Amino acid sequence: MIGPFAHDALLIALPILMLGIVLAPVAVRTGRREWIPVVYSTLYTNFLLVSTATVAMIVALVTHDFSVSYVAQVGSRATPLFYTVISLWGALEGSILFWAWVLALYGSVVVWLNRNRPGNLIPYTALALLAVSLFFGILLVGPANPFHPVFPIPADGPGPNPLLQNHILMGVHPPLLYLGYVGMTVPFAFAVGAMLSGEVTGDDWIKLSHRWTLLSWGFLSAAIVAGMWWSYEVLGWGGYWAWDPVENASFLPWLTATAYLHSMVLQERRGMLRLWNVNLVVGTFVLTVLGTFLTRSGIISSVHAFTVGVIGYYFLAFIALVLIGALVMVAGNSDRLRTSGRMDSAASRETVFLLNNLFLTAFMFTVLIGTLFPLIAEAIRGVKVSVGAPFFNRMTLPMVVMLLFLMGVGPALPWRSATAAEMRSKLLPPLVGAFLFCVGALVAGARNFYGVVAFTFVGYAAVANLREYWIGLRARRNAHGEGWATALYRLIRGNQRRYGGYLAHLGLLIAALGIAGSSSFRREREMTMKPGDTLTVAGQTIRLKGVWGREEVQRSVIGATVEVLKNGRVVGVIEPRMNYYPTSDQPVPTPQVRSTIGGDLYLTLMSFDPNGAHATIRAIVQPLVSWIWFGGGVIVLGALIGMLPARRRPDSSLSEPDVVPVRGAVVAETAP
Repeated sequence: MIGPFAHDALLIALPILMLGIVLAPVAVRTGRREWIPVVYSTLYTNFLLVSTATVAMIVALVTHDFSVSYVAQVGSRATPLFYTVISLWGALEGSILFWAWVLALYGSVVVWLNRNRPGNLIPYTALALLAVSLFFGILLVGPANPFHPVFPIPADGPGPNPLLQNHILMGVHPPLLYLGYVGMTVPFAFAVGAMLSGEVTGDDWIKLSHRWTLLSWGFLSAAIVAGMWWSYEVLGWGGYWAWDPVENASFLPWLTATAYLHSMVLQERRGMLRLWNVNLVVGTFVLTVLGTFLTRSGIISSVHAFTVGVIGYYFLAFIALVLIGALVMVAGNSDRLRTSGRMDSAASRETVFLLNNLFLTAFMFTVLIGTLFPLIAEAIRGVKVSVGAPFFNRMTLPMVVMLLFLMGVGPALPWRSATAAEMRSKLLPPLVGAFLFCVGALVAGARNFYGVVAFTFVGYAAVANLREYWIGLRARRNAHGEGWATALYRLIRGNQRRYGGYLAHLGLLIAALGIAGSSSFRREREMTMKPGDTLTVAGQTIRLKGVWGREEVQRSVIGATVEVLKNGRVVGVIEPRMNYYPTSDQPVPTPQVRSTIGGDLYLTLMSFDPNGAHATIRAIVQPLVSWIWFGGGVIVLGALIGMLPARRRPDSSLSEPDVVPVRGAVVAETAP
């Protein structure tokens, strides 16, 4: 009974969504403001109905109700409860249901928080959210229906994809990805609302979308890092980013959202880039839908991708409708979208922001072309073409190092223009960091040109961003006599957007340092070992102790016990293994990693003798890998700080920035 009940809830949601879509423009055009709460209620009702269907699916999975098609596809009585629950997003139909639920949640919260706002921006924003929700509702009752009845009812199911139940990170990465992907619908809806209401000339929609964009960007950043970690811990190849098409699909909207977070500041402060910002928001949303299409249409081969189906045509049609609709709305608002501000000087923060947008957009188009070219070539010429990591690395590394450099220059330059003296005082001190990091990389053995340049620019940008904290801290201590911790807290609370942004920069620099270090200094060896044999790689010595096997609830396991030696003493034990699942013909390699602050010792069991006489072990030593995961955490922390509400001042006379002198310089503590 769960299946029909949940399916009926999704069916009921469709006419309710349609009612809201029709009622929103009618209420605005006719001036019947009393109907607008009804429009908002359709979003709340949709959330309740989709939540009902989602909870019903979880109950069906947990109770092993194999009369429901999705449970029969991914369920199994042998699967542990945790992996049973997270199999909700383990295949096509369940992932669409989860997507629709997250979208309904976002839509409800957005209109609830802004329900009393005057004007027509929010009603039209609700209209956009309703339209996107309707599309996913149609998928759920049509080609992606997870509640089809199954007869005869099977006694058991195959369980989730083995790769999806092989590591706990699959309970983390997909929800973060959906929260980031779906969250990009909110700034898109605000942009649509601004264009339909004619309120695009003001900055209200930019200000409203800022926190939602930052929230979604933070989730997407965390999802990308968690996905890299999952790839590193599960797939057994010793890497974390392979330029896989689905990896790229998550990276593309991150690039455009990053550009938007920078360019929206120019619109708020200088009235610049209005048209560009609208295009970035629309482009980011389209890229999230494109990424969903690539993952769920079955047109690409990937460890992340789902099966082939007609659902891809629905996504293509939706992308086309969004693009056509956006072009029409932009054309209708062309006069309102004209830029009112202008550049005062090339030596200014505005110039850095423009260059930042240029390189991020070029980066996005490079990755997009490399991802789609094989698909286009096969569709037109019928020839399979491969675009792999060498292409992406060669094309994107120059842009990466330039972006690292701009992260150092941007915080240092003032708005409008800078004098020669200001440029010297701001841009020269970080050269110390660039020199130290460059020399350190060369001494450590880095010889790749881009690797050394990346280390150099990371050093420059790190000092430049940390210096902004130091200037502010010194100013507060001199002016107020505060302790270091108090000064830091009040500095950040005085302008959380600015200092949260600097912290996010530092997180990106830490992650970049981890990527550069692990790529430049990676060493590996592979050896067939008997118990008692030793292997040394990059100064790390391991000894095979033995090979073992055991049965677990949902799988069989073969593993090797490997001791880590230092000066002849055992300082650690690592157990790489192979997991065998009943539904898979091939074992799933499960490497094990011994992490330290300096680097990782990464072991993979490549093969073994059934009698335990020997095993082939691949040992990889990669410095600084854990810095990538730590940097990702710092990025998310910076995003969270940037989302904090502005501190309310008790008196209007304090609305201007606090300006304090520091050795002849003037520091505005709260100026963004």
